Amino acid sequence: MAEPTYLCGFGNEFESEALPGALPRGQFSPQQLPLGLYAEKFSYTAFTAPRAENRRTWFYRIRPSVLQGRPRALAHHGLRTAPCDEALTPPEPLRWDPQAIDPRPHDFIDGLRTVATNGDSHAQLGVGVHLYSATVSMGQRYFQNSDGEMLLVPQSGALALHTECGLLHVAPGQIALVPRGMKFKVDLLAGPVRGYLCENYGAFLRLAERGPVGSDGYANGRDFMAPVARYVDDDTPAVLVTKFQGRLFETEVGHCPLDVVAWIGTAVPFKYELARFNAMNTVSYDHPDPSIFTVLTSPSATVGVANLDFVIFPPRWMVAEHTFRPPWFHRNVMSEFMGLIHGQYDAKKAGFEPGGMSVHNAFVPHGPEAGVFEAASHAPLAPVKQENTMAFMFESRYVFKLTAWALDAPGLQADYAGCWRDLERHFKGV
Repeated sequence: MAEPTYLCGFGNEFESEALPGALPRGQFSPQQLPLGLYAEKFSYTAFTAPRAENRRTWFYRIRPSVLQGRPRALAHHGLRTAPCDEALTPPEPLRWDPQAIDPRPHDFIDGLRTVATNGDSHAQLGVGVHLYSATVSMGQRYFQNSDGEMLLVPQSGALALHTECGLLHVAPGQIALVPRGMKFKVDLLAGPVRGYLCENYGAFLRLAERGPVGSDGYANGRDFMAPVARYVDDDTPAVLVTKFQGRLFETEVGHCPLDVVAWIGTAVPFKYELARFNAMNTVSYDHPDPSIFTVLTSPSATVGVANLDFVIFPPRWMVAEHTFRPPWFHRNVMSEFMGLIHGQYDAKKAGFEPGGMSVHNAFVPHGPEAGVFEAASHAPLAPVKQENTMAFMFESRYVFKLTAWALDAPGLQADYAGCWRDLERHFKGV
């Protein structure tokens, strides 16, 4: 399937029409719309949010969303939403091997498995961290998450993300974001898929501030790609699955819900190529804080303390002098969920594989394994390029509470802490 066309920019007010003349001009809701369409406003923030924070999109569609049946509860044994206290989360570093894809037929919704949650979705605080997998496309099944926006991080296999705004193709090395409350479905482009998913209950994700870095660098708005209008006029019955207040509901719809012929607005899905991140690094001494690799952030009520930071560890030059270059040993107020898309993470040479994950909660000590510490303590400090790697982190001010499934999942490493066992005493005091 050919790569779709995209609109470029982050937070822009875009407009797009699949048929010429479908968008009304000079107003949003005239008495009669062009082409016999219906106007529907998708309000992503409160009406009175400040202009810089306000997000909304007007859809011009063949049928309004009210044309659907009554919802009925749908069981899903793998999905959890905060607050979730079903298991006791221990204050220790935890790591998992990659989870094998279940070979039985299952789509994106059925393949969701919650690893951890924090905060409270009802109060619009915190996040849910999930793994996704699928062996089949969703077909006539569609999804709408009313609890949070969804940040997808593919690790294996490419997705076709059909949304109300249009089509995105998303592959490993890219991310995609679907706004809270937007309808979409996931089709497979080539075989089974798996990846990571962060469900953000809090303030919508936006670009990280640059501060003293200046006007360029980090993630640049021009590299974010939104879809163009692409409607489906199909009266084949469909099913809409809605996540609402932590539960799933399914509703019969007598037509394809992706029937938006034109749209204009600021609440849109997007994708981003992680290789386009312009990494900044020290050119003098000391390993910098990982906050310099923040792609997107969801702020909290406390300035500088994020509800969610999405941080990556991309290819980059290491040139610091008189410096232990890998990450230092540390204990943080923030909690960290980490995943590996491909390659090797510089602080862990064994046991952390692509598709794997780790959780280091607030003030749980962690850092480079013993072999990495020993090698980095004596390595010649010539410039070295960290290549063929892409790790990431979901970092949050709220502690990640693990699910019962995560604590019983295949691949939970019983002796992860053993990677530090060979750290020796080097003290030379008198």
